[in-house]
Amino acid sequence: VQLQASGGGLVQPGGSLRLSCAASGRTISYYHMGWFRQFSEQREEFVGAISRNGDSTRYLESVKGRFTISRDNAKNMVYLQMNSLQPEDTAVYYCAVTQSIWARVDLRREYPYWGKGTLVTVSS
Repeated sequence: VQLQASGGGLVQPGGSLRLSCAASGRTISYYHMGWFRQFSEQREEFVGAISRNGDSTRYLESVKGRFTISRDNAKNMVYLQMNSLQPEDTAVYYCAVTQSIWARVDLRREYPYWGKGTLVTVSS
């Protein structure tokens, strides 16, 4: 499965962005999907995940209430709505596919398929 994240850009603090992740080559309806981010110092962080059918989500504590993950399996798309963005959210954001169980969706090593990331810069 090939993934491509898009929708990043420059936004002021307090602003919003919606990232999209387009999948091709295989339907994603069988898989949990995750979002991760990588900071300039190369540190990576789990942002959130959504279950196969979209009925469950999990988020990094610091983004709860600000970020929302959704998916449209018919379109093979996953989304990350980001509100109230702060400078510390600046990073390259990646979507990824996991075949693992839900209990492990926050673990990077459980994701064998990654897309190219999209840069989000939060700055005034």
